Amino acid sequence: QVQLVESGGGLVQAGGSLRLSCAASGRSFAMAWFRQVPGRERGFVGSFTWIGGNTNYEDSGKGRFTISREYAKNTVDLEMNSLTPEDTAVYSCEATAREDRWIRNEYDYWGQGTQVTVSS
Repeated sequence: QVQLVESGGGLVQAGGSLRLSCAASGRSFAMAWFRQVPGRERGFVGSFTWIGGNTNYEDSGKGRFTISREYAKNTVDLEMNSLTPEDTAVYSCEATAREDRWIRNEYDYWGQGTQVTVSS
């Protein structure tokens, strides 16, 4: 069982930056960030594997978003730069203990989510 708790959401102006953190308890193979806007499908943001530290990003986040492990805080963080109003969403951290699930971009555990609002 993996429990996830996100933090760091908030309100930021367009062009600004925000850093989200995901604290995880329990073992997992990979973690990912997803985001959701009401009325729209949940969207993949990026993923991170504990072994090898491999990262993968959705196209709109490449060059702007970075997922990293923060050893001091024992979290997996999502650093978001050059934010636009289109990045406004509830961001959630997800995890899976299985490599085959990660390959299919499928996750078994998720947190409550944290709101990110980007004003124009």
